[in-house]
Amino acid sequence: MVQYIPPLDSSFAALSDPTRRGVLEQLGRSDASITDLADRFHMTLTGMKKHVSVLEAAGLVVTKKVGRVRTCKLGRRKMAEEAAWIERYQQLWAARFEALDEIVEELKQRELNNEPDAK
Repeated sequence: MVQYIPPLDSSFAALSDPTRRGVLEQLGRSDASITDLADRFHMTLTGMKKHVSVLEAAGLVVTKKVGRVRTCKLGRRKMAEEAAWIERYQQLWAARFEALDEIVEELKQRELNNEPDAK
């Protein structure tokens, strides 16, 4: 049964878009207004607002409006759950690749020794 974890779903959905990943990278260097981000990414203000709202809903970005300017900065969310989820799959795939390496090495040795394949 597939288990859905809402914080993971919103984080990975937010991170699935290259523009949003770029926004996070930019905000990691310095805070920026939505207008500045829109200019940097060559998109409309409306388009950037949509990207920022997805990031904000995931807790990855926070915004603050002062006058007519909405400034964005990285959220306080650390993404520990996401990192742990990725790590579990990294370990799974590492184990599978190690097993595959062993099989390939065994087949190479058999070929070198001119042994028939064991079927």
